[in-house]
Amino acid sequence: MAKELQLSVLDQSPVSTGSTPAQSLQNSIALARKVDQLGYRRFWMSEHHAMDTLACTAPEILLARIGAETKQIRLGSGGIMLPHYTPLKVAEVFRTLHALYPGRIDLGIGRAPGGGPMEALALKRDRNTRMLDDFPDQVTELLAFLDSDFPQQHPFARIRVSPHMPGVPDVWMLGSSLWSASSAAEFGLPYAFAHFFSGESSRAAIETYQHRFTPSRYRSGPEAMVAVGVICAPTQEEADYLATSVRLLQWRIRQGDRSPIASPEAAQRELSLLGNPASESGEWPRYFVGTPEKVRGELEQMAAALGISEIVVNTIVWDHATRLRSYELLAGEFDLKASTDESFEPQISAV
Repeated sequence: MAKELQLSVLDQSPVSTGSTPAQSLQNSIALARKVDQLGYRRFWMSEHHAMDTLACTAPEILLARIGAETKQIRLGSGGIMLPHYTPLKVAEVFRTLHALYPGRIDLGIGRAPGGGPMEALALKRDRNTRMLDDFPDQVTELLAFLDSDFPQQHPFARIRVSPHMPGVPDVWMLGSSLWSASSAAEFGLPYAFAHFFSGESSRAAIETYQHRFTPSRYRSGPEAMVAVGVICAPTQEEADYLATSVRLLQWRIRQGDRSPIASPEAAQRELSLLGNPASESGEWPRYFVGTPEKVRGELEQMAAALGISEIVVNTIVWDHATRLRSYELLAGEFDLKASTDESFEPQISAV
């Protein structure tokens, strides 16, 4: 019998035309509260740098606030771009989050820069040398710090990552390529594929991961999920109308344009002037658009084809209230188990 499909959320703090990045961060907090109440499994924040389109540059800071505003949803990074940081610092940050919200923290790590070449250069501490491509070594070191598992003779074996307490953040490998799929399999880590970013190799990446997976202390078997774009509305016509904003966004990104999210009206005008460029092809669309019933059927078909039991939903539309409604409609269609505790009030710490 197939497992019930679980739904999670990836938020990028999208900035709409006429709004501000500060408001986008407040919208992310409000969204986290909403999807926690609706019964989504995870809420992950992305890391992007120097973009007018996306406001979240420091997911760890947003997660610290969101943890105090939510009750049961797992919180994580989607992801931390590890080449910019030392493994010890990342371990300290996420052990701090784990101490505040034990049993709820995911640490998603990625290899991508989260920005362009200039931003990557600006994030480097030493700009006189080429950036090392040592991601596997970084992952190995990060896991050793989190697990206090350096060989006894290793000089770092004497370092005790604080705050030390039982348990550990759940580490996920993120990616949008066959390389990341193979790396996740080799480390025996769970894997999240960014289908909404690049959907052409989704099946190949998931199958590569599943076939090459090596059991580890982290997972005895492969655990994969895909992150997809979703826009739900009461009618197909409205959903298609709302999706014009993200269609224009995708075209702009391919041109190197990182402008804020356009309204549907403005997006329609601009797309028309561009000759209504075709969407990128693939086995599945990067964005699933339509009524909740239609979207559910398409997500379940994709999950069954890939042999996965969890999908991460990323919704970008111009209007924040409409974005909240999309997540609510999808939760209702999947009959997610909403929180019934009306007495919960935000706390400074979950401990």
